[in-house]
Amino acid sequence: MLPVNNSADLFIRANALIPGAVNSPVRAWKAVGGSPVFIERAHGARVYDADGNSFIDYVGSYGPAILGHADSQIAGAVGHQLERGFSYGAPNRLEVELAERITTAVQAAEKVRLVNSGTEAAMTALRIARAATGRPGIIKFDGCYHGHTDSLLVRAGSGAMTLGVPDSAGVPEAVAAQTRIAGYGSLEAVQRYFSAEPAGIAAVIVEPIAANMGVVPPPPDFLRSLHELTRHYGAVLICDEVISGFRFRYGTVSEMLGVKPDLVMLGKIIGGGLPIGGVAGKAELMDLLAPEGPVYQAGTLSGNPVSVTAGIETLRALEQAGTYARLERSGARLESGLRRALERAGRQGTINRAGSLLTLFFGVDRVANADEARRADTLTFARFFRLMLERGIYLPPSQFEAMFISLAHTDEEIDATIAAADDAIQVIGS
Repeated sequence: MLPVNNSADLFIRANALIPGAVNSPVRAWKAVGGSPVFIERAHGARVYDADGNSFIDYVGSYGPAILGHADSQIAGAVGHQLERGFSYGAPNRLEVELAERITTAVQAAEKVRLVNSGTEAAMTALRIARAATGRPGIIKFDGCYHGHTDSLLVRAGSGAMTLGVPDSAGVPEAVAAQTRIAGYGSLEAVQRYFSAEPAGIAAVIVEPIAANMGVVPPPPDFLRSLHELTRHYGAVLICDEVISGFRFRYGTVSEMLGVKPDLVMLGKIIGGGLPIGGVAGKAELMDLLAPEGPVYQAGTLSGNPVSVTAGIETLRALEQAGTYARLERSGARLESGLRRALERAGRQGTINRAGSLLTLFFGVDRVANADEARRADTLTFARFFRLMLERGIYLPPSQFEAMFISLAHTDEEIDATIAAADDAIQVIGS
């Protein structure tokens, strides 16, 4: 008998062969309960599951689908490239064109090295920073996620000066001990680390707009002050713009906030939905990479023409006038509607939004850092998630993930989302 390909059956089959039945942990829905739906296809602002259901999608592949799913221009260009070859293991014209587009759009990007994921971008950026400074230590911020490289999988200790401890089995304590954790927005903690080890910190790595504890915009002048601290102590400022790069403007958030970081991590949108990552920055830092310099980094599929083609077409579309104004209007429309839904139900909660990224937190009045995010009512969010799914809305399956709005979301789809949320919040409150 042939297997039935509905979501429940697929989950059973996957569970027998794939750890946790998924290839990335959040997809398992552990935070919201139940087993996940399996997506068969996607188009525009909608995804379609193996059970025949259609959902308005706010996952957006966690960021890359800013134009919407299966954009016809990208699909056509990728199809044409597939006929010319999937990868070459050799230089190609398209990777040069993507590098030119990135360096033109991002002032800090004097040179670019393409890789295959955000995690690879983080690994490479840290290696460059350590080589450039001759120092081992790094400072990251609680709640900011920079991929699953060992030295970034750490949590904060009990005090401001406590060294990092492993946040994952398999991470050696000696590696984690090189990472210092500061509260997001806390310049005082960063200053204390530098004062204690003025010649020990290689880099500060930060999301200019945090999107992995839910959406959390930075305090005013936070990034500018970080830049001044790193320059004073001879450290490298790394801005992780894997999510934020080309999401809020044609370029990076850091430069929108008046800062030119030493290194920038890119990903997601610059691959248009196909695997990609990138490190960009000052030429003297980037030239430390092999074969020019002593810092080794390589990748068989880095700069592959299929991913690069999707990225080029995505950036070409985003460069058009009015693109980001449309995304801002859609984000504001959804935020306003969700606020009204909370108010009508008399439900405690808050909404953090930056452009086309948004998080609805239940049970708290504000979220400005990871500690405040952890106080959110995750049980209520889990119930909200399931109620929204029943109403045809596909949200990220965690209180701490951002909702992604695309150019494909119509006013009608956003209004349908608001109506579903209004109904779901009323049900929760009853």
